[in-house]
Amino acid sequence: MTTPPTGRLVPTADGRRLVLTRTFRAPIEDVWASVTESDRTARWFGPWKGDAAPGRMIQIQMSQEDQGPWIDKRIDACDPPHRLALSDGSGGKRIELLLSHADGLTELQLVHHLDPADETGAMGPGWEYYLDMLVASRDDLPTPSFDDYYPAMKAYYESLSAEA
Repeated sequence: MTTPPTGRLVPTADGRRLVLTRTFRAPIEDVWASVTESDRTARWFGPWKGDAAPGRMIQIQMSQEDQGPWIDKRIDACDPPHRLALSDGSGGKRIELLLSHADGLTELQLVHHLDPADETGAMGPGWEYYLDMLVASRDDLPTPSFDDYYPAMKAYYESLSAEA
């Protein structure tokens, strides 16, 4: 099965943002729990550990990656249930999760603030995969195969970079 790519690249004053969106027929608090509670993030991305508070460092296990590495992330902002912003220890590799709710639907936007060296052709398919893992975990659907995302979506995301 080939999954169509959904991401878009948005130019900003200081670079580019990769934006991917998923919509859930669920309360915003439930979707927020899916992206912030360790036992629930373990179902689609990986568990995390540490003292979760703005300005603090946590460790997230990327359980879908080879050898399931633990990576350090700093919580830059946490405004439940609407915004979670994370970065690495030096303030790079910035990612935001933005949630909104209207008419019984919760929209989740994943925003990856790209550095000039970031390879959109690899980042885009990876985030598509993880967000579809989130959908599958919430809806009791079969786990997607990464082979449906990479390299199948690579050209799409590289073309977005060429246009920006």
